[in-house]
Amino acid sequence: MTSARQTADYDVVIVGARCAGAALAMLLARRGFRVLAIDRGRYGSDTLSTHALMRGAVLQLHRWGVLPEVQRAGTPPVRRATFFYDGEALAVPIKPRDGIDGLYAPRRAVLDRILVDAALESGATVRHDTRLVQVLRSPAGRVNGVIVDHDDAGEERITADLVVGADGMRSTVAKLVDAQAYRTGRHASGTVYGHWLGLEPDGYEFHYRLGAGAGVIPSNDGTSCVFVAVPASRFPAEFRGGVAAGYHRVLSHVAPGLGSAVERAERVGSLQGFAGQTGYFRQSWGPGWALVGDAGYFKDPFTAHGITDALRDAELLATSAAHGFDDLSEYQRTRDELSGELFDLTDDIASFSWDLPRLRVLHEQLATAMAAEVKSMSRFEERLLQLSHA
Repeated sequence: MTSARQTADYDVVIVGARCAGAALAMLLARRGFRVLAIDRGRYGSDTLSTHALMRGAVLQLHRWGVLPEVQRAGTPPVRRATFFYDGEALAVPIKPRDGIDGLYAPRRAVLDRILVDAALESGATVRHDTRLVQVLRSPAGRVNGVIVDHDDAGEERITADLVVGADGMRSTVAKLVDAQAYRTGRHASGTVYGHWLGLEPDGYEFHYRLGAGAGVIPSNDGTSCVFVAVPASRFPAEFRGGVAAGYHRVLSHVAPGLGSAVERAERVGSLQGFAGQTGYFRQSWGPGWALVGDAGYFKDPFTAHGITDALRDAELLATSAAHGFDDLSEYQRTRDELSGELFDLTDDIASFSWDLPRLRVLHEQLATAMAAEVKSMSRFEERLLQLSHA
């Protein structure tokens, strides 16, 4: 092991500079905190994601002043979501409201870069190609920093008042602080997706047949993300004969017209797969540490709400941390309160045990829960201010 270099001090060190970590770095830096965010990946690199933002996420990007950058990156507005139940269409218009004219689905290489740039402009320090080695602890056991390894400069010891894990489902921070899951889901979907030129969908399209689903999400540079989803228990069998063959077979079964259009389209890049992971809530704060994004809370991606969760939770944590690092229980409690119904509904949808009338009811309940989430977020900071003066 190389010797550690001179210590650098920050108020907050964030491990992970994707959408949750970069958004948190931006928000904390805007509040005057000295923030360092590190990420083991390269600046502007892509990551596993189907991109769709729900209204809550777009509202946050708008309020933070970064939505114009998403638009300037050539991300098309989405003004309609259509649900196809064995071919029967139900179109839902996305009504202009609260300063936004539609939904958006930027590629992660676009969104994450925009949020990193906003964090840098807000005064945060961001380092890529940097890996967490260990967390530091005081004699009393409180986390008070990290040891990181730079690809080009060896190890560095960094002290901080708060260390945040924003490093995904397999969070190294969560492992090092022994953050345990206290609630888990029962079901999971397996997903394969690819990006295609020449489809030109009319907004988000989601297709369902018994036991499977598919969708089209318009994204940057004229590409559309097309995904298929099956129960995780069936994932190995569906794709045993090859990912591409399985992908086209499931797509043609769920949405024959879409399957034919994809056969004629031009694929950009390779197909990506996710074999499935049951959802969970992990303990997400402790002495000197916190977790945000998938590191602390994850639900199945079949309902396309993951990025919205990440941005929401970054704001919840930033607002809680602004009132002190010692007790972040309000952050976790509010996150769980906002997430509970969405988590349960998503778990039911990911079971694939529904018939189509039941699935429509679940989608109606999901839409109601998402609307309540957006409304609750607007009251969160006001409630914390009241608590801080109680």
